[in-house]
Amino acid sequence: MATITVLSPVGGQRAATTAVPALPADLRGLTVGFLDNTKHNFDRLVEGIGAVLVERFGVKRTVHMKKANAATAASHEIVEAMAKECDLVFAGSAD
Repeated sequence: MATITVLSPVGGQRAATTAVPALPADLRGLTVGFLDNTKHNFDRLVEGIGAVLVERFGVKRTVHMKKANAATAASHEIVEAMAKECDLVFAGSAD
């Protein structure tokens, strides 16, 4: 008789928590980052949103960094660089 292995899709819960800082009340003078997941057209979307943020909301500058691909998390180096350079980061997707 053959053996059948049944796997449970239920994952374990982690006890660790992360504190999330409050969103800024105003964007003037801030550096806003965009984390691009490499899907089609996100770079074009970011270009337009970045221009609006600078022109209408006084954002000092924008930073645009790309992940290796849409299926994996951002590298530790990208996360560190964005944390160091940016006051606020948007992770995005487009098609």
